[in-house]
Formats: sequence, C-alpha cells, structure tokens
Amino acid sequence: MSEQHRTPVTVLGLGAMGRAIADTIHRGGHPTTVWNRTAGRADSLVAKGVALAADPVAAVEASPVVVVCLLDDESVRGTLTPLVDVLAGRLVVNVTTVTPKQARQTSAWAVEHGIHYLDGAIMATPEMIGLPVASLLYSGSREGFDTHRELLELLGGARWFGTDAGLASLYDLALLGSMYSMFAGVAQGAAMVASEGVAAAEFVAMAGPWIDAMLSALPYHAEYYDSGDYTTEVQSLDFNKAAVDTIAEAARDQGVGTDVVAAVQTLIDRQVAAGHGKDGFARIFESIRRPIPPA
Repeated sequence: MSEQHRTPVTVLGLGAMGRAIADTIHRGGHPTTVWNRTAGRADSLVAKGVALAADPVAAVEASPVVVVCLLDDESVRGTLTPLVDVLAGRLVVNVTTVTPKQARQTSAWAVEHGIHYLDGAIMATPEMIGLPVASLLYSGSREGFDTHRELLELLGGARWFGTDAGLASLYDLALLGSMYSMFAGVAQGAAMVASEGVAAAEFVAMAGPWIDAMLSALPYHAEYYDSGDYTTEVQSLDFNKAAVDTIAEAARDQGVGTDVVAAVQTLIDRQVAAGHGKDGFARIFESIRRPIPPA
C-alpha cells in the first residue's frame, strides 16, 4: 500500500460500531488512533496495534481524518466544539445517527471553522462493517469523499449524495423508517396468530415469502407517488378500508393491540374523508406527505 493510501485515521467513540470501524480501518493498513471516554473499551484494539490517545486533542492531532461515532448529535457537538482549533484543516466524517437538520448545522459550523465535513449514515450492523453487504451513505464535502474514497470503501459500499450534508441522514432515516414499519407489521401479524397458540416461527415462515412477493409492487407505487395520479380500477381505497377495518376488528376480537393497523386506518380514513375513496391505496402517500396541521 502506498503512503498516499496509508492515511492515518482517528476514531472518536468506541461503542460496538466505533470498535468495528476502528478495527476495519486498522486491518486495512491505516495507522489508527482511537479515543473513548471509557478507555477500557479500547483494550482489544490496542492489543492489535491500534494507538489509544490520552485525550481528544491528542487523538485528533494524530490524523488528518477523524471519524466520529458517538451516541447522538449532542454528544458529537459536545465532543467537537472544544476541538475546533485542532480540527481546522482536517476531514471530519461523522457517522453518528443524526437528523438532516442536525447534520446541516454541524456542517455549517465545521465550514465556518475551516473543517472539512462529511456526514455518514451506516446501513449495516457492527458485524457487517468491512463486508460487501455493508452500505454507507455520505453527503457534504465532495473533496473529502473523493480524496478518501478508498479509505471509506474499506467499511463497505460508499455512495455520495451531494454537497447538502443532510441528504445522507435523510436517506438513512427514511430507509430505517421503512424497516421499522415492516417489522412492526410482522409483529402485528405474529401477535394475532399467537392468540391461538401459533408460534412466531411458523408465522414468519409464511410472512417472509409473502413480503418478498409484495416487494415487486414497490416500483408501481413509486410511479403513483411521483405522478400524483392515483386513479385505479382495482382495489380502491374504499376496498382497502374495508379490509384494514376487518383486520383491526379481528385483532380486537383476539385480544390483540391494533396500534400498527390503526396507523394505516388513519391514513386511509383521511383520504376517504377528503373524497378520494375511489383512488388506489397508494394515495395514503398524500396523508403522509401533507399531514393535517395540529389543531
């Protein structure tokens, strides 16, 4: 590996994800320095040859690239603000989960102080870091991304979404929202059959292939969302309302909560009440995109 590709890297934050990132970067041949408020978390890394800095200033001074993997935006700002002078001229890659607004605010702060900033979103678990299945989304400094792309790709597939530092976070949270909604829906179904003593494993064995089959409909839904034309001749919102209302009734009859399906009922009912009952189910997108302002 050439000297150009042996860029020293510092990792701030050694939770499970931070340790996986530091270990992967170190194994990739980059001199790696770490710092964590609880120093003991670095023991396994130090045993492999990773350097443990005595304090955040020493950690940042060791490398031109600083990866930040902390709990939340408050901890990021609390850690970086005192380091503003030593961070100047360096690249900060913040892979902490934050909102798009928070990412943009941190980016503006960084640029104001001469710090190059990339916001990163990790679509992977710690065990997946460094494997082809890991995907990381980035936005912010194009120069930082292009210059250090080989380094970033050690962690997984790297994709840049533009100079708007909030876009990687926006995609990240949108994808996670889809995931959580899917798992919640499966939990709803599993709870319903569990009321009759059916094991979740048995239900999931059927739910998995069913969900896989339904995924083929996503591009068609996307066409509706983009066009705004929800006209359909099959399975209108009125039809789907009857089906979802029946699911909720069945859940209540079984003594099971309706929290998940009730959310879908609300989205449907809002559009039906507005006179769109003959349109397709995809029209619930409008209930989400243009929520009713609070009273």
